[in-house]
Amino acid sequence: MGLIAWAERTAGMLLADVGTRWAHVRCAGMQAAAVAAAVPPQDRELLVASALVHDIGYAPALSHTGFHPLDGARWLRSQGAPERMACLVAHHTAAAIEADRRGLTSELQAFEQEESATADALWYADLTSGPDGSTITFQRRAGEILDRYEPGSIVHDSISEALPLLRGAVERTQGRLGSQPRWGVPLGSRA
Repeated sequence: MGLIAWAERTAGMLLADVGTRWAHVRCAGMQAAAVAAAVPPQDRELLVASALVHDIGYAPALSHTGFHPLDGARWLRSQGAPERMACLVAHHTAAAIEADRRGLTSELQAFEQEESATADALWYADLTSGPDGSTITFQRRAGEILDRYEPGSIVHDSISEALPLLRGAVERTQGRLGSQPRWGVPLGSRA
């Protein structure tokens, strides 16, 4: 089984009963496939697979710290998933800022933070996928997150602080695409 098929199956099993999280990660997988031309060819499969599992830490069975990027990354590592995938999941969407607020910086640092086109594209995929599985602009997604969490909450304050970083990842991904053709990866049930 290929990495994308494994990620899709795994996320489906872990997130099917977690609100709309499964719809969100499927959309993120499609968004990652749509912008995969922005990353090196050897990273395209990893990008799409990482987008599909980026939120598995929300699965109740995996939630140990209550911080989904870390819980998901730890589980991926324990399952023998590619180390880069675990690291991308651990640090997706400026997770280091929220980890600091939660007192989990040292735990998160067990996963190497990557600054690359692939990391940017993963953030893009997350930040252009709505919670209901629809595609959404970065501005609407950021607003939706800020509206969902009260000012003063860890998530609201972390996202507020991270906005310039998040916007930067989205803009760099869009810039890398330029006029390149988009590379698509069919997902299991949509192929």
